[in-house]
Amino acid sequence: MAKQEQKKSNKEEKGKKEKTNLPADAKTVSKETKPAPLPKNYIPRLKSKFKKDIVPALQKEFSFKSPMRVPHLKKIAINQGVGDAVADRKIIDNALSEMSIITGQKPVATLAKKDISNFKIRKGVAVGVRVTLRSDRMFEFLDRFISTALPRIRDFKGVSKNGFDGRGNYTIGITEQIIFPEINIDKVSKIRGMDITFVTSARNNAEAMSLLKEFGMPFKKEEDDKKGGRRDMFFSSVAKKDTKDSKK
Repeated sequence: MAKQEQKKSNKEEKGKKEKTNLPADAKTVSKETKPAPLPKNYIPRLKSKFKKDIVPALQKEFSFKSPMRVPHLKKIAINQGVGDAVADRKIIDNALSEMSIITGQKPVATLAKKDISNFKIRKGVAVGVRVTLRSDRMFEFLDRFISTALPRIRDFKGVSKNGFDGRGNYTIGITEQIIFPEINIDKVSKIRGMDITFVTSARNNAEAMSLLKEFGMPFKKEEDDKKGGRRDMFFSSVAKKDTKDSKK
């Protein structure tokens, strides 16, 4: 009996050690921040809209013979760089928990591929956070992003049309993660941005833009794009003059 009790106590001690020795990524995702599973019969609003409205509209616009030729959204990739995490491990933990709250899916820490002495970065150190959304979670995130997150941006006049890469992919940069209503501003340690890439099956920029427009993506008007381009040219010219004067 004494031997059996000793074995049980040893097993309990091993279990406690394993729980305490969990990696930092697993510790950060607590019960409060764990992504909740979607209901079985849940169908995202944009998914049903794509089948009923968007497919016939794009087929008519581009005169596709088959509805299978209509471009569709493959995945949404979200990346966030956290360079400060080299000095403090808690920063990457906070970024992981915030990303899981925003996307509803457990993120992964991105590791440095090589040593960079100037930035005090070693190979294998976590320097960012990334997550890839597909299927229902992808449509659900897109719906929240367009309907609730983008209107919360200060002085928002639409997203730029210059984020297309010519292969059906569109990337947009977000400067503040607090535009998502799921984030509690009081608990945010530092304002951080992120890059969101929408990967589609479109063959060119026109198809990808029309697909995102049908989903409800608010692109800027041509007048606003021209004003923004002129402003950028002005500030770049002023910066060049300042650098020349400083060299003299």
